Amino acid sequence: MNKLFFRLLVVLMSLSLIGIILVQVYWFNTSLKNNEEQFRYHVKQVLGNVAEKLNKYEAYTFYERYNRLKDSIGKTPQKSDFLEFGYYQRDSRTNETIIYSNSIISEDYGINSSFFDKNGEVNKVKSFSANRKTEVYNESVDNSGMKQNITPELRIEKSGKLELLDNAQFEIFYKDVAALNSIQNRISNELLNKLLSSELKDYGINTPYEFSVYSNGLATKIKSDYFSFDKESTYSIPILIDNEGNKKYQLLLQFPQKKKFLISELIGIAVLSMIFTLVIVIAYSSALSQIIKQRQISEIKTDFINNMTHEFKTPIATINLALDAIKNPKVFEDKEKVNRYLQMIKDENKRMHAQVENVLRISKLEKKELDISKETHDVHEIIEDAIEHVHLIIEDRQGSIETHLDAPRNSVLLNDVHFTNVLVNVLDNAIKYSVVAPKIVVTTENVKDFIIIKIKDNGIGMSKAAQKRIFEKFYREHTGDVHNVKGHGLGLSYVKRIVDDHNGQIFVESEKGKGSTFIIKVPLIN
Repeated sequence: MNKLFFRLLVVLMSLSLIGIILVQVYWFNTSLKNNEEQFRYHVKQVLGNVAEKLNKYEAYTFYERYNRLKDSIGKTPQKSDFLEFGYYQRDSRTNETIIYSNSIISEDYGINSSFFDKNGEVNKVKSFSANRKTEVYNESVDNSGMKQNITPELRIEKSGKLELLDNAQFEIFYKDVAALNSIQNRISNELLNKLLSSELKDYGINTPYEFSVYSNGLATKIKSDYFSFDKESTYSIPILIDNEGNKKYQLLLQFPQKKKFLISELIGIAVLSMIFTLVIVIAYSSALSQIIKQRQISEIKTDFINNMTHEFKTPIATINLALDAIKNPKVFEDKEKVNRYLQMIKDENKRMHAQVENVLRISKLEKKELDISKETHDVHEIIEDAIEHVHLIIEDRQGSIETHLDAPRNSVLLNDVHFTNVLVNVLDNAIKYSVVAPKIVVTTENVKDFIIIKIKDNGIGMSKAAQKRIFEKFYREHTGDVHNVKGHGLGLSYVKRIVDDHNGQIFVESEKGKGSTFIIKVPLIN
């Protein structure tokens, strides 16, 4: 895949994903605002209904008392032009007496029928006007020590239709009388709570609430236990408006968990949306990770093929040259040269065979087809055997291997062949990646129930990035087309798999230009 196209694809996919997330956030915020508007509308409806019911309840209470008083009169009034209703109320606690009177005067008017598009007639229209008077008296004591009592009379005089006058007079009457009472005598906490609870339930507002009634901006005793004014979550409406339109009392309704309630209505769809978005993010991340990994694997495989080609190219060329030399009649007759060339062919063939075996061995190890039987062995003997394998190579490079096998406990359950190969691979790398004559130090020590094997070299070292990936299959630090160090990136991958199979661990400590130290940690036999 072209690098520019790949980068463009990643940018477009990332922008699309960010766009999806932003759309989800915008949708959630918009839905929350819509819910808040709907909540506010429903609360206003609830408050309006409660205010109306409070008026009706108070009117009904006075109407019941009015009917009882009216029924006690025992006669029907006859006067048609003057109606008067008197109301008397005495508070025994304060010795206060309230006298209320309400008069309705009827007047007849003549209106020409042309006003109603008719000819030749005069229409009679009756108009009603109300005169109201409220008097408050306190009981007093005269000079003789006797109380002066005021005893009001209840008088009702009606004319015309009784029902019409009842309605007109009663509404004016009860509001004037009720306005004289304190709010505690007009509304109770239980009644207000019952009305609010019923209305809120009808509108589906199932969240805790607190309420209070304020009088001219000051709190009254009509309130719930935990009411605390908060501008953001409190709604209000005027209640019990008097005949002059004065809005003395305000009903305040507060929702402490308003935000929680509004969010709870969206939480189901929001969680579902978040899950789907998370799935998309995970899928996108995984796909991007796989694409990057595939690109890296492609580069590693290309490097591996180049290295393998180089590895096979040299022995094949050597074999071809040896065969051509043997075909030469002069060389053919010289048995010593023929044997030398045949040995050369055998060695190069053996080298290619080893390369193929290495690849097949890794393949079998991954498929768990490689038989690794373990027995008790002395690790120091395995180390010395591995050093013997690379003895000729180290001598050819004029290097040296120094050993400090100081671990007092060295019995380990392992497969001698594979574990020897592990050490040989590490030692071979230490020799190959040394620019000057290789100097290798091998040490052992015991840490708790483990034996630690350290192989230190004076090679070229490796970068931090290479240290993280050095044990990956096919990985070699990228050198482009330079193949001054032969290899195919399978040796350390094999080492890691074998050490893991022995329940051990392998690490590397390295610094560029200052060599590397491979540390192998294997459990001891108790």
